[in-house]
Amino acid sequence: MHEAAPILSIVAGDHTRLGAIFDGQGVNFAVFSENATKIELCLFSPDGQRETARVALPDRTGPVWHGYVPGLKSGALYGYRAHGPYEPDRGHRFNPMKLLADPYARAFHGEWHAAKETLGYDLAVPERDAGPSQIDSAQFVPKSIVPEPETPWSGTPAPRRSWSETVIYEAHVKGLTQLHPDVPENLRGTYEALGCDAIIAHLKKLGVTALELLPVHAFLDDGFLVERGLTNYWGYNSLGFFALEPRYLGPNGVDGFRHAVDRLHAAGIEVILDVVFNHTAEGDHRGPTLSFRGLDNAAYYTLQASHSRYYVNDTGCGNTVAVHHPFVLRMVLDSLRYWVTVMGIDGFRFDLATTLGREPHGFDLHGGFFDAVRQDPVLSRCKMIAEPWDIGPGGYQLGGFPADWGEWNDRFRDTTRKFWRGDAHAARELAGNLLGTASIFDHSGRKPYSSINFVAAHDGFTLADVTRYREKHNEANGESNADGHGHNLSDNCGVEGDTRDTAILARRAQRARNLLATVFLSQGTPMLLAGDELGRTQRGNNNTYCQDNETSWINWADADSGLLDFAKRLIALRRDNPVLRQGHYLHGRLRQDELPDVEWFSLKGGALNWRDSSLDGFCLLIRGGVESALSQSGTVAIVVNGGESDKCVTLPDPTADQQWKRVLDTAAPTAPAAIVTERNRQPIATHSLVVFVGAQVTA
Repeated sequence: MHEAAPILSIVAGDHTRLGAIFDGQGVNFAVFSENATKIELCLFSPDGQRETARVALPDRTGPVWHGYVPGLKSGALYGYRAHGPYEPDRGHRFNPMKLLADPYARAFHGEWHAAKETLGYDLAVPERDAGPSQIDSAQFVPKSIVPEPETPWSGTPAPRRSWSETVIYEAHVKGLTQLHPDVPENLRGTYEALGCDAIIAHLKKLGVTALELLPVHAFLDDGFLVERGLTNYWGYNSLGFFALEPRYLGPNGVDGFRHAVDRLHAAGIEVILDVVFNHTAEGDHRGPTLSFRGLDNAAYYTLQASHSRYYVNDTGCGNTVAVHHPFVLRMVLDSLRYWVTVMGIDGFRFDLATTLGREPHGFDLHGGFFDAVRQDPVLSRCKMIAEPWDIGPGGYQLGGFPADWGEWNDRFRDTTRKFWRGDAHAARELAGNLLGTASIFDHSGRKPYSSINFVAAHDGFTLADVTRYREKHNEANGESNADGHGHNLSDNCGVEGDTRDTAILARRAQRARNLLATVFLSQGTPMLLAGDELGRTQRGNNNTYCQDNETSWINWADADSGLLDFAKRLIALRRDNPVLRQGHYLHGRLRQDELPDVEWFSLKGGALNWRDSSLDGFCLLIRGGVESALSQSGTVAIVVNGGESDKCVTLPDPTADQQWKRVLDTAAPTAPAAIVTERNRQPIATHSLVVFVGAQVTA
């Protein structure tokens, strides 16, 4: 039994701000639970090992329990215990023996332990999870920390890059910096390293405008991974939506993160966070009771209507956060605003974003979450990016998000991989990719930037591995290679994995350039996986979520300098030719000069038969939309030859007072730009993509 703790002085306090708020004289505590019968506040010794006081929050306003402790200082350690019914069949799992983290905690003291003591149910009861555990969990969970008064962001203002100039670089904090030789050793693998000169210089020289970070919210290592000696490297297992994951803190703690954001902003680079609000680390009904489940299981999670003992699992992670609940929605919005107004963040990528739009009747574009973001004076100005699917009914929603959102376009990824490995029927889809996948996104006033174009991301093969492996090789994950996606649309070019065959190596290198070129020459928003520009390989592992080691870290010492130079050239080409990043979709409409904004030709200059399954080449001529000033639009011709032989193309006439300049060739990546003196029979090598730009004729 728990030894009685000293009596703590506490008064009613304020319900309007959730979390622990230090005002200089004391601390106000407020926490949401609409089904609890009592909430107790527990204070702990500075080492977190001893409970020093326990007191019930004395007042309740609606579903918010609150109290004010005079004289308490910032830095105090605390947690909650929630009383109420333990009736899993009715959705209630209250158990005051379990110490609970504050959902609004800004930081935690101690580490999470995958221990049986954190389970809310008694393992000895024959029917699993039917009876409450009588074991106190306080020694096995971190304590929430009362924060200092928050200081609004005062660093370098947000760069506020337009979508049309945005180039996203998806990276992991540790994976990006751990092995960089020019990052100080004591900073490697930390948030602070993101602001180091070496990292910023690389991003700037590459042409990146936005750094998208894999989850930095506090998260847990899954118990089954700990048993295998592994960790949750990616971090898609959140528990603290306001707290930085402590394993990446550097010498200056949270301030180090803010300093890195400040330096990135000063370099003109936005910072986007990958956030996980679709599920939590508490898992299914057999998982631990750490915070939300113990505070109010029936409110924080979506439960099965036919049997409230079990969770709706639209996420595939055991539970689904009930974002449609007003106070859960409030928590999500408060978290997002915190990262913008206090930490300086510029935007968010939402993991399994369909879940956020799920109302009781299903996915709803006009649901509470989307409406709230549209109306929020802070969040409505941020870049919002959806992973537009979950595994629930109607979960695939590509093209179904708000007009000003970007969406990960997996159709782009798949079609681009298909075409360049030689699949039949892929040319027509690739052509649609080059114009921003209008068939999916061009509705409701949406813009081409809605399509986030990529061929590789953290989840799946790297760019290099798309050309090196036909099959996944995930044995190191300890799941007998059963994990990870089996439909990779990859090809090893003749040999699985490493080879010294120069012909195969050359073919792989050119295919990688083709894939990259397709990303950066397409209308929409390009996204590059960190390290792909350097030829990074994961040795065929397409699910490195648990590989916190050199499998996942960028090996800067083994960089492919040729591919890096080519990537820089591609990004600069996109930057310098606005016609490649139009603000409206192109559909062949006539401009003021009576020329269509876009045209398609066969390599011989005639019409195309898009229904021809063997079609493997075409020419795309982009003159620019009718909305653009003609003097600023420019002209670009993109010529694609996916066939097995060299071919020639007859270039269409450029616009008046222009001549063609051959500026990029994936088969000759170092060839300098050159004026075309004869537009007929321009050579196009097998398996290549060539770009011509209309250059002004000089007298």
